[in-house]
Amino acid sequence: MEHPYLFFVKFFELIGLGHFAHAYVHVIYSWVVMILLITLGAIAAKSVKMIPSKGQNVFEIIISGMEEFMIDITGEEGRWLFPIVATVFIYISTCNLIGLVPGFFPPTASLNTTASCALTVVIFTHIIGLKYHGIKYIKHFLGPVWWMIPIIFPIEVIGHVARILSLSFRLFGNMMGHELVLGILFALAGLFFAPLPIMGLGIFVALVQAFVFFLLSIMYFTGALEHAH
Repeated sequence: MEHPYLFFVKFFELIGLGHFAHAYVHVIYSWVVMILLITLGAIAAKSVKMIPSKGQNVFEIIISGMEEFMIDITGEEGRWLFPIVATVFIYISTCNLIGLVPGFFPPTASLNTTASCALTVVIFTHIIGLKYHGIKYIKHFLGPVWWMIPIIFPIEVIGHVARILSLSFRLFGNMMGHELVLGILFALAGLFFAPLPIMGLGIFVALVQAFVFFLLSIMYFTGALEHAH
């Protein structure tokens, strides 16, 4: 279920791409989010000053707080991973929040978007493991003694596949559920103010879900950094 009127879908209809827009609405609004973030990032980069403004101070506190939170979990060794984790958090939170704007669709209300984010995190987890441990990284999947390999290895593989499913469906389920509730309220009330309390709650849900994805990504990266026992 979608908002009653999606601006960019209507725009694509006007230029003769209505079929694509209706089939891949999550792709279109993912592009919107990416363009928005790139534009805001470019503007922010140009406005950075040695003597920070109030706005710059606020963002520096938020970013440094996120980084220190991550370092407390991963240790100093994981500091270089902060850009990708922060990017995931900013992208997902923006995707979640943009759906609260009438006429916009949250890309994270599509399983395709959430699965792509989850695959990125899980695949990069194994890249980290191979980077730090080389071929010895396989020990993470084999258990403490050789005779337990036939038992431990399938369990580990299932566990890592479950990470993808968990990250994908948790975020997708929450955002799609919110979209359904909003859609029903819009259909029944027909006014913007009727769904307003749910939209207010949606801000909280959007940020919490982005933080959960952020936190789980950190935990997976930390596990890859650790030596197998």
